[in-house]
Amino acid sequence: MLDVKRMRVLREVAAKGSFSAAAQSLAYTQSAVSQQIAALEREAGTVLVERNARGVRLTEAGRALVRHADVILARLADAEAELDAIAGLRGGRLRLVSFPTAGATILPRAIGRFRAGHPGVEVLLEPREPREGLASLRAGDCDIAVTVEAAFEPLDDPAVERHHLLDDPMYVCLPAGHRVAGRIGIRLADLAEESWITGVTGSCPDGVILERACRAAGFEPRVAFQSDDYAAVQGFVAAGVGVCLIPDLALAAVRDDVVVRALEGPPPSRRITAATLAGGYVSPATAAMLDILAEVGSEYEAGNRPLALAS
Repeated sequence: MLDVKRMRVLREVAAKGSFSAAAQSLAYTQSAVSQQIAALEREAGTVLVERNARGVRLTEAGRALVRHADVILARLADAEAELDAIAGLRGGRLRLVSFPTAGATILPRAIGRFRAGHPGVEVLLEPREPREGLASLRAGDCDIAVTVEAAFEPLDDPAVERHHLLDDPMYVCLPAGHRVAGRIGIRLADLAEESWITGVTGSCPDGVILERACRAAGFEPRVAFQSDDYAAVQGFVAAGVGVCLIPDLALAAVRDDVVVRALEGPPPSRRITAATLAGGYVSPATAAMLDILAEVGSEYEAGNRPLALAS
């Protein structure tokens, strides 16, 4: 295989017209330049430079190799510049996936802040339900997967490192004319006879959170309908199909014909995390985005949420 450093020496010899001039340009000794050319000729299996009293002259093979050297060295320079840009957050690409609720609330703020600080980095975001997002991460199709889990059922996967962003409290959503809609604090036990709307089993943790909370209140929830679309869930609540627990991040817009009320006591909550591959290389862009996501998550927990309700 041809040595790129020796090809650079050959190109300098061709440009300067002698070993001595090339040595001066490269800060080498003339002997070192001669040795590099001899080694390159052995690698190439042919004579590249003819020496004479007036200096040196490239053979046809030498001229051909210099043409290729120009291209190769230019591409290497481009690669080095791109790597420098990535290391300095002046270039590169960052791939994110997120479940829809976080994709509509946390991610716009985080991506806007990231792009303001690092406009040269291309940021891509694709929607993925939690399990799909983690599968994309394991497959190497994204750098960060923003996902959600029940605090009492944390992800157990040694291949994935989780970075806590925030805990997302849940409220009860009722039809506007519901018998307890006027109360400030509602007990889950007061809703034991209601039908419930919950997330699709297996795609999000909302169902297991509802079951655990209701069992702690002394009853088994009667599930009437399942949907992961919170806008649709509000519509079903308004139509009287059932009541639901709804996370704070899903309350950026609330219909006029439903009410959202806090529960008495500590609310059920979801844990929002940013997942990366455990033990893998973390690019500067990934590290910077993780810091911003944690910052945005802290802001949401401090009360800068789409809809802050008093408990």
